[in-house]
Amino acid sequence: MQEHVSDHHVKLAQASGYRSRAAFKLLQLDEKDELLRPGITVLELGAAPGGWTQVISEKIGGLGRIVASDILPMDGLPGVQFIQGDFHEQSVADAIVAAVSPGADLVLSDMAPNISGVAATDQARVMALAELAVEIALEVLKPNGAFSVKLFQGAGFDAYVSDLRGKFKEVKLRKPQASRARSREVYVVARNLI
Repeated sequence: MQEHVSDHHVKLAQASGYRSRAAFKLLQLDEKDELLRPGITVLELGAAPGGWTQVISEKIGGLGRIVASDILPMDGLPGVQFIQGDFHEQSVADAIVAAVSPGADLVLSDMAPNISGVAATDQARVMALAELAVEIALEVLKPNGAFSVKLFQGAGFDAYVSDLRGKFKEVKLRKPQASRARSREVYVVARNLI
C-alpha cells in the first residue's frame, strides 16, 4: 500500500483528475505509436475504472465513437457507451460487436485477471484474456486498424506474439515508463491486418 500511495504516477493521476495511474501508460503508448486521433472508433476492453477511457475521450473528442467494456461497473463518461458484462457470454460479445459496427479503428485491452499468487495459474489467465481480446479484435477491426493488448512475460508470451505477427503487418513490444519497473507487464501494438 505504501508503494502505491507514494508512486509518482498515482500522485500525478490524482493531480490530473485521472481515475487511475494506468492513464499514463496509454498516454505513453499513444505518444510512441499515435494510436488515438479525432474521429476514430475505439473499443476498449477491461475499461474499469476508466483511466484509459478518460484519455481516449480527451484524444478523440466528440468526433469519434468510444465503446468501453468490463466485467466490473464503471462510472459513466460523456460520449462513452459502456457495456458491462463478461464477453465470454455470447450476448455480451454480440452487444460489443453491434456497438462498434461497422468496425473499429482501434481495439485496446488492458485486461488483467484477479491475481491468485500462483504464477503458472496467473500467467495462464492473462494469456486466456489476451486470446479473447485478439479474437474480438480480429472480428471488429477495420483492415488498417490497430490492436494493443497487455501481456505478462512468461509461458505463452512468445507464441502469442508470434501468432500476432502472422495476423498483422506490424507488431511492436512496448514497456511504458508508467509501468512499474519490477512488473513483467508489456504491451503489444499491432497494426494493419494481413
